[in-house]
Amino acid sequence: MTTRGTTPEVNCRTLEHVLVIDDDQGIGECVNLLLSRLGYLCVVTQQGREGLAAIESREFDLVITDLRLPDASGLDIVARSKAAHPETPVILMTSFSSIESAIEALRRGANDYIIKPFDNDDFLFSVERALRERRTRMENAALKRSLRKAFPRHTIVGESEPVKRLRAIIQRVAATEANVLIQGESGTGKELVAQAIHFGGPRAHRPFVAVNCGAIPSELIESELFGHGKGAFTGATSSSEGLIREASGGTLFLDEISEMPLNVQVKLLRVLQERQVRPLGSSQSYITDTRFLAASNRNLKESAESGAFRTDLFYRLNVITIQVPPLRERGQDILLLAQHFMEHFRRKFDSRVTGMDSDFIDFLCRHPWPGNVRELQNVIERAVVLADGEVLTRNDLDEIVSVPAVEMPRPKLGGIPLSIEDYTKEIIRLYQDEYGEAELAAILGVGRKALWVRRHQWGLFRQRDRTGPGPEALHANDDERTSGKVRD
Repeated sequence: MTTRGTTPEVNCRTLEHVLVIDDDQGIGECVNLLLSRLGYLCVVTQQGREGLAAIESREFDLVITDLRLPDASGLDIVARSKAAHPETPVILMTSFSSIESAIEALRRGANDYIIKPFDNDDFLFSVERALRERRTRMENAALKRSLRKAFPRHTIVGESEPVKRLRAIIQRVAATEANVLIQGESGTGKELVAQAIHFGGPRAHRPFVAVNCGAIPSELIESELFGHGKGAFTGATSSSEGLIREASGGTLFLDEISEMPLNVQVKLLRVLQERQVRPLGSSQSYITDTRFLAASNRNLKESAESGAFRTDLFYRLNVITIQVPPLRERGQDILLLAQHFMEHFRRKFDSRVTGMDSDFIDFLCRHPWPGNVRELQNVIERAVVLADGEVLTRNDLDEIVSVPAVEMPRPKLGGIPLSIEDYTKEIIRLYQDEYGEAELAAILGVGRKALWVRRHQWGLFRQRDRTGPGPEALHANDDERTSGKVRD
């Protein structure tokens, strides 16, 4: 082994682990010294069996193996390493230069082939190239996962004052590295806010990993977040690096963090304090550069005060709090959001829908939207799928949402109860300007066509109809899809 020049610098965002398998103790010690001086953590073994056991128990960032070992073949180690961890690069070393063995090593998945004795700079160049290629592959895979999940990505639609304030604080927070707690009712778009923070900051090109803490069984969430070694528990047939390490360099979004078990909260707190993560069943800790964003639809401060959530973890996460407004406080955004979702689903389903009629819009504006933006999105999606024509109407919602029951006083004339016909006429007169066509028909228990016929007979028209086109023009196409029979 010779040395010339200066060794290249290795800049690692996280400590990378290298397995070295060589029966020559001197070679193993020299490789360990070279890599350790540059910040790599090495595990060195002189036996092929020990090396294979290490490969099967955990995932290394790089494997370096000799071709000829007393109890194994380096080619077999290459093949078995690639089978267990396809993304882990393998470098083969040998004192015997052979074109045949080099071709066979590459065929079995080796990333490089080095002849001993080797030049230190050439050796380190090969190591860094293999690790750099692995980092790139992992980053690309993580970014693709983020792209697949990102609808409507970081676009926050709305022009109401609450949304303008929300966008302003997101812009300020995105440029920082501070932990953020996002609070709001279910369906308000907390993950969308987290995406906007991530993609609006310096980590935008790195992974965005989201996990719903309430959707993972309590007995599995620890291994999902922190990773595990092979055999750490029943069913752990291979090792896993965990979501925290997967998000290293980027952002981990912990949705519904209030559902996280207390024992896992303790371990998460340690990660936030020490910036190191230890997989389940492992004695090795890994440095991680991960930004943490958390969200909850509960008041996390109250949960901490009641003992349902750790107070120390709450204050670690609660560096900055963002409150996402419910849809009922964003009245002027409802139609903007509805149009946004309609255009998206129109393209997604290749639908001929182009707009919404006045009754459909009237329903959108009157509905209380307890499920917030998520409910609105689902309603628009189903309406586009079930639409019979090019314009969304209230009829397109008949199988989707129900009109809430409305209590109205029974009209009387001089203290005497009205007949059914007079009662119906008085109800129409009193409430036709307050309720949409479909809602009024539902309240009376008649079809929309029956309601239109009776209004026409009695000369009862809504305020907007009195100043616009006649009722025939306004409602000629309202019931083309309904039966010609009038329901009483």
